[in-house]
Amino acid sequence: MPTVLIIESNTPDMVAAGQSGARPFVTCFSALAPGLEARVAAPYAQPLQAAQVAGCVGVVFTGSGVGWGVDGPQAAPLRAAFDLVAAAGLPIWGSCNGLQLGAYMLGGGVGPSANGTELGLACDITLTDAGRQHPAMVGRSSGFSAPCIHRDEVTALPSGMVVLAGNAHSQVQMAVYEGQGVQFWGSQYHPELSLADIADYLRQRDGVFARHSALLAQIEAVAHSPSTAATLGGCPADLELHQRARELSNWLVHIGMAETLSSAARIG
Repeated sequence: MPTVLIIESNTPDMVAAGQSGARPFVTCFSALAPGLEARVAAPYAQPLQAAQVAGCVGVVFTGSGVGWGVDGPQAAPLRAAFDLVAAAGLPIWGSCNGLQLGAYMLGGGVGPSANGTELGLACDITLTDAGRQHPAMVGRSSGFSAPCIHRDEVTALPSGMVVLAGNAHSQVQMAVYEGQGVQFWGSQYHPELSLADIADYLRQRDGVFARHSALLAQIEAVAHSPSTAATLGGCPADLELHQRARELSNWLVHIGMAETLSSAARIG
């Protein structure tokens, strides 16, 4: 069975407290691609080893709720993991913190968004000209919404990175880099997360997003009744798993794993 390695980008204590970036990916891939095995590695617990990467068809870097950016000294284990994966030539997906990590490691800049925290749904995400033609965005039209929870963002693109989608909050909502042996796709939003997952993160009293817990009730209400997505500025159809996770299905097709997808995850 083909294997995708998921890099848990939260610390062991956070994972133990229920704040895991890997768990939603395991759940999402299980639904999207029953023919795929999802394996987890945790570089904040133990440095990533080449043996863990060997034989994998792709690697995912998850989102993270740590209190530092990917350029901070505390993130050294994550940067070392990215270096190892990139050197192996494996296709990489990055969500949120994972997008920021990829952009930084490829020569770009990251930092707190000038617009503050984007939480619940990233709304009115618009495709660029490049995005309308790129396989990452097959099945997407301009104006879509997607679950999100982030404070930092990409502030400067590395040379060669192409923006596929953005919105008024963050100009880089989806971007790709393909060159020099690196295949990287990343989103600032979270195609792997449901709104219920975001509500779980807001319940973490010691988490960096705890001060936004006033939004918890509204996010929970939409999670339980997607038809009310307009209260968060979104569209109910965008919350359905196979549309919400469209970019992940497209990534699996891109890396040659189309045969692992469920019938509901396929387009055409």
